Amino acid sequence: MTPPTSKFALLLELARETSSEKRRELLREIAEVLAGNADIRTAENCASFDEIAVAVIADLKAEARAEISRMIATAPLPLGRTARQLAMDDIKVARDVLEHSVALTENDLVDVADTQSQEHLLAVTRRVSLGERVSDAIVARGEDRVVASLLVNKGAQIGRETYERVAERAQESPVLHEPFVRRQGVPLDLLNDLYVSVAAELRQEILKTYESVSAAELDMALARSRKRVAKAYGGLPADFEQAQLELRKLQRVGSVRPPLLVELFREGAQSHTLFLLAFAALTESDYYVVRRLVEGRDIDALALICRAAGIEHTVFVALARLIVAGKATREQLDEFGKLYERVPVTAAQRAVRFWKVREAA
Repeated sequence: MTPPTSKFALLLELARETSSEKRRELLREIAEVLAGNADIRTAENCASFDEIAVAVIADLKAEARAEISRMIATAPLPLGRTARQLAMDDIKVARDVLEHSVALTENDLVDVADTQSQEHLLAVTRRVSLGERVSDAIVARGEDRVVASLLVNKGAQIGRETYERVAERAQESPVLHEPFVRRQGVPLDLLNDLYVSVAAELRQEILKTYESVSAAELDMALARSRKRVAKAYGGLPADFEQAQLELRKLQRVGSVRPPLLVELFREGAQSHTLFLLAFAALTESDYYVVRRLVEGRDIDALALICRAAGIEHTVFVALARLIVAGKATREQLDEFGKLYERVPVTAAQRAVRFWKVREAA
């Protein structure tokens, strides 16, 4: 039998072969020898093979390159140049290396994220582990489906600033709602920002998160929230200052109580701004948040802030019916009272604390 070292030397000589088929076999044999024999798997031999493989692979057809990619992807060999070249190839060639190869460095993966197709980025999101730099690069260029795949990867490390960018995108992208809400480690204040945008089922999961965190964790999240600049929700109406003056007058005489909201809403457009300001004052919420919820007929979120403020059940039901007038079925109207009772008071109060922070900002 030919000694392993001699066999490896012979295989290196065959690198001069011009036949594509023989080159293909050569690559396979050398990789098998390196992977299977620790004595031969020296840094020098691996580097020599890596150099030869880069040149040989470039001349192979796509089918052959894909086969080599599958082989290299699972081989525990330091073949960085070969792996990088395959990673930058057509996705049919690159996929296996992108998903599995340990030879790719973080810089390689960032370069892939910066320059290659969405399918390449998607393959990267499926790796067993990813560093924060790679995750950030993926979010910077990746489509929503790619970012969603990143979020469900438990081995992906995601930094605070990257989470903020995802949260901002998720405001307008339902594709990101479920993976963002259900990912472990999402900052609590960013989770709260998404509350008003997600479906009822996911809102319940966010509320459960509020109930499960400690007071210390909540305070830390609030501290982070104070450091962020509040997003603009739109311009102020022309009668905003006048409505503020009217609200102060009503507050001085003690008239700003929950039943007033029903009266103001029934007065229509002439009292709409005053209604929103009074609603915000009674619930200690941000005017912009209240306006968004009312104009969007977001009864779930309105139940949250009413519950947190202790507004009477009957007042909430009356308001909900007025806000959705003509836009809800009889069955939906009957559900408003039950909806109010289902909101956990503690979780609601914790959520509204973030909205107070936003107002202060």
